Amino acid sequence: METEVDVVLPCLDEAAALPGVLAGLPPGYRAVVVDNGSTDGSPEVAAAHGARVVHEPRRGYGAAVHTGLLAARTELVCVLDADGSFDPGELPSLAGPVLAGRADLVAGRRRAVTRAAWPWHARAGNALLAAGLRRRGVPVHDLSPIRVARRAALLDLGVADRAFGYPLELLLRAAAAGWRIVELDVPYAPRAAGTRSKVSGSVRGTARAVRDMTAVLRAGVTS
Repeated sequence: METEVDVVLPCLDEAAALPGVLAGLPPGYRAVVVDNGSTDGSPEVAAAHGARVVHEPRRGYGAAVHTGLLAARTELVCVLDADGSFDPGELPSLAGPVLAGRADLVAGRRRAVTRAAWPWHARAGNALLAAGLRRRGVPVHDLSPIRVARRAALLDLGVADRAFGYPLELLLRAAAAGWRIVELDVPYAPRAAGTRSKVSGSVRGTARAVRDMTAVLRAGVTS
C-alpha cells in the first residue's frame, strides 16, 4: 500500500514556482501550502494545482512551518521550500530512513548545482551556524529547509521560534532529545524565475536570518 505523506510548503509570494513544485511531488506526497501573506496570488495558484492551502497571518518561517505541521494529517511529514530550488522527487529518498526506523530526522544537505544557486553570503552564514551546532554535538553541516520526520514527534519537541531561528532550534531540540539525525545530499538549484529569496536573496536577508539563528544558538535549549 502506498504511504501517504503530507508535504508542508511555507509560502510567501511563490506563485511563479508553485506549479512546477506541485507537479513534481511523487505519488502519495500531498501538498499543504501554508500561505504567509502572499500578494502575488500564491494561494489561488496552489489551490488550482491541487494543494490544500492554509493561512498563517503571522509573518515568519517558523510560524508557517508550525501551522503546516498542525494542519498535516499524516504520520510522516516533509517540509520543503516552495521556491523550486529542490526537486520534490528527492523526498522519498529522505523519507526512507525514517520509514525504515533508522533515523528520527532526515535533512537534505544542499549541494549547489551552480554558483548562482547558493550565494556566497548565504553559504558562509550557513557554514558558520552549522559549525556552532557541531560544537554542541549536533551532527549536521547544513541548516536545511528540506526535512522529514514524524509529525507528532516534531510537535512534541516544542520548538518555540517562529522566525528564521526555527530550523536551528529544531536541530538543537532534536539532538537534546536523543534523536538520530541523518543528512543526505540533495541537489540545490537556483530558485524559480520570478521569485526572490527572503534569506539568500540579499546580504541583508542573510544577516537577518543569521541574527535570529545566532540568538537561538546562544540561548541554547531548555526543557
